[in-house]
Amino acid sequence: MAVRQVLRMGHPTLLKVAQPVTEFNTAALDRLIEDMFDTMAEQEGVGLAAPQIDESLRIVIFGFELSERYPDAEPIPTTVLINPVIEFIDAEQQAGWEGCLSVPGLRGVVPRYTHIRYCGVDQAGNAIDRMAKDFHARVVQHEVDHLDGILYPQKIEDMNQFGFLEELELRNKLD
Repeated sequence: MAVRQVLRMGHPTLLKVAQPVTEFNTAALDRLIEDMFDTMAEQEGVGLAAPQIDESLRIVIFGFELSERYPDAEPIPTTVLINPVIEFIDAEQQAGWEGCLSVPGLRGVVPRYTHIRYCGVDQAGNAIDRMAKDFHARVVQHEVDHLDGILYPQKIEDMNQFGFLEELELRNKLD
């Protein structure tokens, strides 16, 4: 349908808690999700939350077969996840580099749970209940944070591990 503008850090919509979706299998919801996929593809992202395109609804999309941004990452099934709930399976966390379409050009190290269960529904209202580990779990947590008005820089514990991608690459910090 359409590539939408991705809001950048500082925009008020990105700071709000998004509203639950209450109507499923509608033309408007289908258009929004198609716009989200078009936008994610245009930006070469692996996930996108509705608030990032100025729609304050509890919708995230994610998934890829191969990613230029994350060439070593295992594929993640293409998913529409509405009104998500995350359960942390154990207390293990791992720090890893993250970027965000709403924080362009920057990367930072963020701790995330390594094993999660996520539930919600798809655009037709069908239940989704999956387990995820490692990068898949990281992507889901990152996108769901957007629904609660949280951007990854808010979760960085060591600001020495945050910076512009070009600078970090010059110093080989992204390993």
